[in-house]
Amino acid sequence: MRTALFITCLNDALYPGTGRATVTLLRRLGVEVEFPAGQSCCGQMHYNTGYRADTAALARHFVTVFGGYDRVVVPSASCGGLIKNLYNPGAGPLGDAGLRRDLAAVAGKVHELMTFLTDELATEDVGAYFPHRVTYHPTCHSLRVLRVGDRPYRLLRNVTGIEYTELDGAEECCGFGGTFCLKNPAASGAMNADKARHVRESGAHVVTAGDNSCLMNIQGRLTADGDQVRCLHLAEILARTEEDGPLPGVPLARTAAGTPKAAVR
Repeated sequence: MRTALFITCLNDALYPGTGRATVTLLRRLGVEVEFPAGQSCCGQMHYNTGYRADTAALARHFVTVFGGYDRVVVPSASCGGLIKNLYNPGAGPLGDAGLRRDLAAVAGKVHELMTFLTDELATEDVGAYFPHRVTYHPTCHSLRVLRVGDRPYRLLRNVTGIEYTELDGAEECCGFGGTFCLKNPAASGAMNADKARHVRESGAHVVTAGDNSCLMNIQGRLTADGDQVRCLHLAEILARTEEDGPLPGVPLARTAAGTPKAAVR
């Protein structure tokens, strides 16, 4: 089956390591993934601010670039959720029946990375090694749009050497919300402060999630507060093996020399 990576524009511009980690991980699991060079923004900012015609133009471009693939893997529940759940309703008011048919067809091929691993590849142990204390932030789109559920926890549970710690208020929004943080900076900042406090109280040295947009927001607050906690996309944890060794500059977990697997809910 032909499989493509839709890296998303934020990852491409700011977090290319996530794209590289996704390719490394998938190839390790026997998936030969392609990177179509013509890909562009999914149009989430346009959709969220009411520019539906512009969103439809980007949706049409997405179909042109990815329509010929059997599977499209996205390391972002936010962008993946837009494509799977909102492209079609967004294009509907434009009265373009052909585009709606194309979007309905391509939506079924799009898979958020964690769901792809557990559901399409039927694996929860990807051979990862990450000997550090980690907590997980379930992003709003993963929770409420794509309903990723416990899949990330199941993947983390099988990472060798990891020490998992619960995050209080995990299901609360970090305050990013795309343009929400620009339109409502005070509310966004207060929400982000709460999230950073919970991360701090968890005792984790690394906080992970499936969306770098949220991690970028959380990392900004942690850094501003003088915290040393690292934010790292889950793909970058799952891509690491014992050959890579520990993450430089991050304290080792207590389980690193003892229990080989983590106790994750």
